[in-house]
Amino acid sequence: MALGPRLDLRQSQSLVMTPQLRQAIQLLQYSNIEANQFIEEELLKNPLLSHADTPTAEPENGFGQSEPAALPDGMDSAVFVDSGNLPSSAEAPLDIDISNSYDAGSIADGGSVFGFGSGNGQSDGEDDWNMIDSLSSAKPNLREHLEQQARLAFSSRADLVVAASLIAGLDEAGRLAEPMDGIAATLGLPVAQIESVHARMMRFDPTGVFARDLRECLEVQLAEKNRLDPAMAALLANLDILARRDMRGLMEICGIDLEDLAGMIAEIKRLDPKPGAQYEIEPLRPLIPDVLMRPLPIRAAAVAGAEPVSDWLLEINPDTMPRLLIRRGFHARITTSASKETKAFLSEHLQSASWLVKALESRAQTILRVSAEIVRRQEGFFKHGVSHLRPLTLRDIAAEVELHESTVSRVTSNKSIATPRGIFELKFFFTTALGGANGDTHSAEAVRHRVQTLISAEKPATILSDDAVAKILQKEGIDIARRTVAKYREALRIPGSAQRKREKLPAG
Repeated sequence: MALGPRLDLRQSQSLVMTPQLRQAIQLLQYSNIEANQFIEEELLKNPLLSHADTPTAEPENGFGQSEPAALPDGMDSAVFVDSGNLPSSAEAPLDIDISNSYDAGSIADGGSVFGFGSGNGQSDGEDDWNMIDSLSSAKPNLREHLEQQARLAFSSRADLVVAASLIAGLDEAGRLAEPMDGIAATLGLPVAQIESVHARMMRFDPTGVFARDLRECLEVQLAEKNRLDPAMAALLANLDILARRDMRGLMEICGIDLEDLAGMIAEIKRLDPKPGAQYEIEPLRPLIPDVLMRPLPIRAAAVAGAEPVSDWLLEINPDTMPRLLIRRGFHARITTSASKETKAFLSEHLQSASWLVKALESRAQTILRVSAEIVRRQEGFFKHGVSHLRPLTLRDIAAEVELHESTVSRVTSNKSIATPRGIFELKFFFTTALGGANGDTHSAEAVRHRVQTLISAEKPATILSDDAVAKILQKEGIDIARRTVAKYREALRIPGSAQRKREKLPAG
């Protein structure tokens, strides 16, 4: 046997993660906001891409016009779902032509997604609607609001300096986190002067700001309503006992009966424990769904003796995925008299634009396929509610739509669907399974909902323990242990049976 270096020729297969493939995988995982940001960046970098609604000066003939890119019109943007009509991976997502059908009140008819008003942004009967007039003025933040009041309340420069220091020491809830002696040492002023300014600022709007703890915050609000009597002061001094719902101990401390105690607790609940939080909260952004779902009108006559099946129409929300154009006419005109470097530049960007078009179309179709299978599996939820959720895993969907489990996970991440029951994240429909008495399986989310329903319906005289709830569920055919009931109850932030009994004592 000869020993020495030699050359061998071998063939092997391997998966190479090209930059475009890696970017396509990231695009599939993006939310609609992130996908739109990515598209806007590509539009800035690529001169051969443009929005479909952007006017272009392309020729009507010649080397070709601008070509529509993502989500072409027709059935590529929607999918029918019923018990036996799911698009397979080998076929086109939809093989039914509804281009000639008319659906009154739909998005194409000028309606909104859920039928509230028109789709042009105007409310019914308001032709003179003005978007500028409808915008509310910007609300000042908490510090600006307090500084305006301080300039009106204090005239001396020293008091204004103390007021500015107290405002700077507030936290997001409006509580004074900085101690008085610390502020006095920083400013070089006596503590009495700091406390005098603080006492006046305690009456600023909103009432309760500059309080040093929860008790002081509630005391100021009750004093403004002239409700800070000795019994109420004693109740505020024992908030820890109130948190334990020890009603008998509170009645002895305050010297009142159960009815008066219940009224005082109800009055405390109407107060604002964090008066400054309302100024710091940013306005909520509306959740824009990626997939729209609505009932489909009957398109075929019912077969005699057959049970009718509810059909649904799923489509990609056009507001979340802008339509793109590839400017092929512009590319053809420039390349006729361009230099070699310019031709190479345009060729590279034409390939990039074509790839982006295909990636967006693949993303939309994959989202539709996965959403269609989820809707088909969870049809009972859309008909009857949470109690009819079925156990579902990523592997079940991946096996049906012939995709990898990781791909299904990327598709369902940060995606939501608008259904007749509301807007839900696609991850909501994936729940673990609990065994049943007859070999059936039950969704963990449905069981959790059942636990909440049982506890909500209990009466003060018959508070259910975790063991009692487990026995009820076992009689209903759900194999569940007491520890699992306790875990679900804690996840729902429902207190234990002893605390619930104390909480429902005033109501009883």
